[in-house]
Amino acid sequence: MQPIFKEARRLLGKGEPFVLATVVRTRGSTPQKPGAKLLVRSDGSAVGTLGGGCIEADVWAEAKEILEEKGGPQVRSFFLNEEIAAKDGLVCGGNMDILIDPLEQQPESSLLIEEILAAYQGKGDRALATLVMGKGKVKNGAKLFIKADGTTVGTLGDEALEQKAVEAALEMMPKGRDRWIETKEGKLFVESFTTPPTLVVAGGGHVGKALYTLAKFLEFKVIIVDDRPMYANKERFPEADAIVIDEYDRGLRGLDLTPNCHVIVATRGHKLDDIALAEAARSRAGYVGLLGSKRKAVMIYRDLIRQGIPLERIAEIRAPVGLDLGGRTPEEIAMSVMAEILALRYGGGGTPMSLDSGMLEKAQQLASKPQRKAPVVAGL
Repeated sequence: MQPIFKEARRLLGKGEPFVLATVVRTRGSTPQKPGAKLLVRSDGSAVGTLGGGCIEADVWAEAKEILEEKGGPQVRSFFLNEEIAAKDGLVCGGNMDILIDPLEQQPESSLLIEEILAAYQGKGDRALATLVMGKGKVKNGAKLFIKADGTTVGTLGDEALEQKAVEAALEMMPKGRDRWIETKEGKLFVESFTTPPTLVVAGGGHVGKALYTLAKFLEFKVIIVDDRPMYANKERFPEADAIVIDEYDRGLRGLDLTPNCHVIVATRGHKLDDIALAEAARSRAGYVGLLGSKRKAVMIYRDLIRQGIPLERIAEIRAPVGLDLGGRTPEEIAMSVMAEILALRYGGGGTPMSLDSGMLEKAQQLASKPQRKAPVVAGL
């Protein structure tokens, strides 16, 4: 999302109009999830995506109309039915609500964008509550900006609604989550902004190197901790956000491990794993994983219990870490670890998504119906 907000800051600085479209609610299977954004400039060019296809084309057209007529925020609902499928050649079968917002027309826009970018830069969590559909005098699109200490800027026009927004924001901010809130006072979309997810790798060996490469590709911040300068250096990890050369316990203790941090313990030995894992377990890290066998995990769990680590915290540790993909190489192991992290971050089950027999029967029923010809698209 950072490129979108950076472009918004650039356009605001130049006084150029633009519209920011945001997916605020989805039901069922959709091409994008809440929080996805598309910025449309006055010349028709755009940054970001809402999933492509005719939905994005419709939003783009409406954004252009708002820019030309200087209109206000609007909410569009899209039902991904067979008609849309015929246009785009796919079936999602869900619904999407999209807020189309001429953000530049609001006087607090520059402040909001700067605060959001500050959150991405690690200067504290923020959240933004947007009134999607409200009652009373405040127009749709009204915004309440919420900082990590609970202070706010702006108004939603209803004290009870603002209180609900603040409560939701304080709960979601540490992990960068979003939430749809629907009450008798109105409908809200609350989105939180924090630093990009951080991967902390305790151990700069082969698996640590593979984890670093894949995590950077997935736009994670990566911190390497190792007590060996020959493994913890810029030559080996040129794009690491930080490299800590220290004993594992002291090195991890010196980091500000937040719920948005994912610590993988992959040192060169059982004793060092024990030391690193105990320190990670004492931290606020939202995800702690241990590389190795089940027998090794049991032995280290025993040591953690003896050290007084609460059983509830030990139960949260992912050991052995990763999904069972059957891989063996460092790169394959790294893939299984990052797959598990992504599944937990986005609420995925980590199971195959292939169709079951019931869906196959549905496909057979559809195949028996007259075929609808899709329109010919030039250039395809």
